[in-house]
Amino acid sequence: MLTIASEVDALARFGRALADPIRCRLLLALREAPAHPSDLADRLGISRSRLSNHLACLRDCGLVVAVPVGRRTRYELADARLGHALDDLRTAVLAVEADRTCPDAEEKGCC
Repeated sequence: MLTIASEVDALARFGRALADPIRCRLLLALREAPAHPSDLADRLGISRSRLSNHLACLRDCGLVVAVPVGRRTRYELADARLGHALDDLRTAVLAVEADRTCPDAEEKGCC
């Protein structure tokens, strides 16, 4: 059973991963299907070295795993439930964005 501290750590790792748009795009791409780094770099339009740094971060956060396939390495989400979590989070964020119930949102640029 997870303790409160480990639950907070897990959420913090997830938040750190989502804090960068490239890592978000990587997670969404891997949500669709596992992929090789060269394919991911081409798909996202970034250099392989930059992609490598982001994949290392996602591995360190425990969100993706590297799977050896012959002489190549394929990346995939560490757990299929992460794909569902990303879908739920995207849906929630879109619902909040559409709601805009804060009366000061326009003036303060918040919410």
